[in-house]
Amino acid sequence: MRTLISTAFISLDGVVEAPGGEPGYRNSGWTFKHVEFLPEAFEIKGREQQEATAMMMGRTSYEAFSPVWPDMEDFADYKVMPKYVVSTTLAEENLVSNWGETVILRSLDEVAALKETEGGPIIIHGSATLNQALSDAGLIDRYHLLVFPLLLGAGKRFFSATDKDTQKLRLVEHEAYANGLQKNVFDVVR
Repeated sequence: MRTLISTAFISLDGVVEAPGGEPGYRNSGWTFKHVEFLPEAFEIKGREQQEATAMMMGRTSYEAFSPVWPDMEDFADYKVMPKYVVSTTLAEENLVSNWGETVILRSLDEVAALKETEGGPIIIHGSATLNQALSDAGLIDRYHLLVFPLLLGAGKRFFSATDKDTQKLRLVEHEAYANGLQKNVFDVVR
């Protein structure tokens, strides 16, 4: 069975929208505008590329990442690994040709079936709506969260507001950095 790892830059109040400067959000680019950059705080991002064997995202994140990430040196390891886009609307002809094998999954049932296959960890980047759906369905196994010391107020949230049973998490790795960032790695307890 494959491990599904959700990774996110998240504000203290749970916002994940437009951390890198994507247009349309009033606080766009919040990860680097308001917090001093310390390379050691982002060590986990390089480790994720080394440990993951595939990448998953929703349509909106795919459309944001696919024109840029294939040519970025910082994401070179992701270029060659298989990608899975969970979308009911993305058409095959809209997939880019320079970012390796990409498969469109049309439902959470297809995600669950993928998890049952042989292979290593699958990392989920961005994709707030997908993360909420996967979390609510009990499909995420681990969270890699870089928590920024910011309160952003409005914006897309990482976790849904669905009324559901408590889901216990086990803290397996954590660190606080001089710039106020916190790394929290949680395994989902089943």
